[in-house]
Amino acid sequence: MNTYIRSVIKEFTDGKALADKTIAVLSDEQLSWNPGEGSNSISIIVRHITANIRSRFTDFLTSDGEKSWRNRDGEFEDLVVAREDLLQAWNESWTLLLDLLNTLTEADLERTVYIRGQAHTVIQAVNRQVAHYSYHIGQMVLIGKICHGLDWKSLSIPRGGSQAFNDGMFGRK
Repeated sequence: MNTYIRSVIKEFTDGKALADKTIAVLSDEQLSWNPGEGSNSISIIVRHITANIRSRFTDFLTSDGEKSWRNRDGEFEDLVVAREDLLQAWNESWTLLLDLLNTLTEADLERTVYIRGQAHTVIQAVNRQVAHYSYHIGQMVLIGKICHGLDWKSLSIPRGGSQAFNDGMFGRK
């Protein structure tokens, strides 16, 4: 497998893992909590990422990434969606994405694909989505932190924990 593809798969799976950990520690009410007018709840962000993945990566090499069946505006409606349904769609979309990435060849990387009629190389299109999903996953983590306040458990290196983390990484006691 190409080094680039391995790298983006890791970025996508690491990002999804952060989102999954955030979702796991929140109640259903917290998943639907909106931090303010014009903002999105985690549930809305999950629905948006899910639909975006399906649109962008269904028939990725052969059709425009903005599918006619996608209702992007509807993704941002404040709907109550059962956690199980939300997570099923979420996981299915990530499987679609990762399965597709695993099929790409070296020759595919320079092919042209389209998103809303704009030409991108496969590398550009994939990088665009890495950035897009990372942006929204960061929003999800921040909303999770706000919901949990001081009880939030860091999903990475906690404040004041850098030295201990580095010591562990470098095998120092």
